[in-house]
Amino acid sequence: MKTDPESFILENTDVLTPPHVPEIRLHLATEAHELWLKTEEELQEIGLPPPFWAFAWAGGQGLARYILDHPEAVRGRRVVDFASGSGLVAIAAMKAGAVSVLAADIDPWAETAVRLNAALNGVTLSYTGEDITGRDLEAEVYLAGDVFYDKAFADRLKPWFSGLAANGASVIVGDPGRSYCPREMMTALATYEVPVTRALEDSEVKRTTVWRFGTTSCN
Repeated sequence: MKTDPESFILENTDVLTPPHVPEIRLHLATEAHELWLKTEEELQEIGLPPPFWAFAWAGGQGLARYILDHPEAVRGRRVVDFASGSGLVAIAAMKAGAVSVLAADIDPWAETAVRLNAALNGVTLSYTGEDITGRDLEAEVYLAGDVFYDKAFADRLKPWFSGLAANGASVIVGDPGRSYCPREMMTALATYEVPVTRALEDSEVKRTTVWRFGTTSCN
């Protein structure tokens, strides 16, 4: 990496609480930071992939809210948080009583962000930077916030999530109305009005639904 991730994150974020999950603190970028305004070319120049870990996305906020409000979904269970980003959902799962949580994200910067954010919240997480798509890690719960934003990616996830659910795992996703979310394959568990930043989501509130994968529904 051209830039030290820890130094960069500490210098370009503030410690904030996501509006829908005030129990959790994260290192997040705000409009006051240059990181918010950097172009893709500028990010490449400093060796930084798009910093998804620097924002509390609506799908993750909704999913984290659900986990904190329904701790029985993860309590005493082995959990995987797929596409973890900031680690928000993984941290929520640990706070809700999961026996262990593996945060998985292929962005190498996410590892540092997750470590720093876990420390802020006094929890311990495991981390993998491998692409775990298609793998059964023998967890009892798989969590995924806001992952259906791209058709090709969604087409990879649907058979994987279906297979995990068929093998007995609980697969729970948070989605703020993305076009490629396979609603016909899931059952809605809860819906939230999540405050977000207009610059990211073209609105100030995103209606976010938490779904359980693997059952047929007409929702």
